[in-house]
Amino acid sequence: MTACIGIQIGVLLSHMGKYDPAIQEIFHALADPTRCAIVAALGQGPRTVSMLAEPFEMALPSLMKHLAVLERSGVVRSHKQGRIRTCELVPARLGQAEQWLAEQRAMWEARADRMVDFVESLHRQEQAHGRRRR
Repeated sequence: MTACIGIQIGVLLSHMGKYDPAIQEIFHALADPTRCAIVAALGQGPRTVSMLAEPFEMALPSLMKHLAVLERSGVVRSHKQGRIRTCELVPARLGQAEQWLAEQRAMWEARADRMVDFVESLHRQEQAHGRRRR
């Protein structure tokens, strides 16, 4: 590994001090269009597995695998009453992902603001030097 790459990785890791590995599970769960559609349906309230399966052209075991990924990530929880399994969203878990995104947005906006300030400073310096030469 070159020194440059080592420095870049070190800088990256220093910014990830507050990184929560559990966030990765949430984004993994939401990375699939089927799971996103399930989350959207559950956003309107609890649904049985049968209700969730209706709009999809897939076998029930395949849908259950998607639900398992969502449950492992903590985005969805389910309970069984008799033969009926009902699923619901866990808003706090989605809130954790939203908070992480807000932190990332704030960091990148601050970086963009500093870049604008730097470029404007360079522009002012170039204008000042240009006036002196004439």
